[in-house]
Amino acid sequence: MSVRTGIVRMLELLSKAYGRQKWWPADTPFEVCVGAILTQNTSWKNVEKAISRMRKEGLLDASAILNAPAHVLEDAIRPAGFYKQKAQRLKHFCTHTYFNGISQMSLQDARAHLLSLKGIGRETADSILLYAFGKPIFVVDAYTKRIYGRVFEGKDSTALSYEEVRTVFEKALGKNTRKLNEMHALLVEHAKLHCKKSFPKCQGCPLLKMCNFGRNQA
Repeated sequence: MSVRTGIVRMLELLSKAYGRQKWWPADTPFEVCVGAILTQNTSWKNVEKAISRMRKEGLLDASAILNAPAHVLEDAIRPAGFYKQKAQRLKHFCTHTYFNGISQMSLQDARAHLLSLKGIGRETADSILLYAFGKPIFVVDAYTKRIYGRVFEGKDSTALSYEEVRTVFEKALGKNTRKLNEMHALLVEHAKLHCKKSFPKCQGCPLLKMCNFGRNQA
């Protein structure tokens, strides 16, 4: 089985096991952007707490973030950690990004713009592009690399770069935003339930039969 065929099969098996994920959990596209910035170096549970506090303070729009005193924004996002740094990044994002303009840019131009902003790397930029703006790009995170490495290479991670992994998945799934969205969300769910960093639960794993790593553990 080729890697391309394997990725398509992986999507089928994970979809059957976990169902539709409906990710990213947010009320508005702008909230997706905020969540993508806040989730750097922390868990989603902590981001949810921060966003809830921002909502109570009326800070979930660009003008409110820009007009808020630094200490007010920092206090609201404190649960997400690195709150001083992330408050600066949120203000920088809102200052330099014409939100509605991104949706009218090409994927390449929109990605280049986001990557030019301080504190926004490829994973954050691609999360914003895929989940906030519905642009066909695959998000690569630590979960993706772990599962890819174990399934196809039989080891805990892969030597492939971010862009190489992204390209592999996009070639397999095409420029289909729904499939790219679902695949990333399903990989996150699978990593949490089975393909853990330490002590992976290979027994009962929906990918076990195609996983080079898992078969060696059984």
